Amino acid sequence: MFRKMRLESNMTTKEDAEAILHEAKNGVLAVDGDDGYPYAVPLSFAYEKGKIYFHSTSENSHKMESIRKNPKVSFCVITQDHILPEAFNTLYRSVILFGTARILTDDQEIEQGIMTIVKKYSGEYAEEGKAYMHGEWGNFCVVEIDIEHMTGKAGS
Repeated sequence: MFRKMRLESNMTTKEDAEAILHEAKNGVLAVDGDDGYPYAVPLSFAYEKGKIYFHSTSENSHKMESIRKNPKVSFCVITQDHILPEAFNTLYRSVILFGTARILTDDQEIEQGIMTIVKKYSGEYAEEGKAYMHGEWGNFCVVEIDIEHMTGKAGS
């Protein structure tokens, strides 16, 4: 169903791909947009146990409407992009994945998803983040991407 990577010699192990996802500060989500056009949007995210989590402030955004219309998505991160002009090459580390997005509705799942994000970006303020989250409850939604196919890539 999913294509093989053309240059398999650049493919990382699953463990390396997961390390790249943990290291990346942001990624680009691609969804089925309007009128047959793809829609790609950068966002903050967290990875845990084979799933990507991100939040949105509005259920009526282009991103969220697109997910409701077609939950199949792609997500890409890059953690290294160093151009070597003299070698006509680039040092890079990236991951691209495909999966199914699900807007969480269960309160416990929402809390677990948002706390995964809080721990990644504000780990030393997890308790304050939890209090903030409860104060903003209902003003955000959380999406979980169940990863169906993932490839890491690194080159030099």
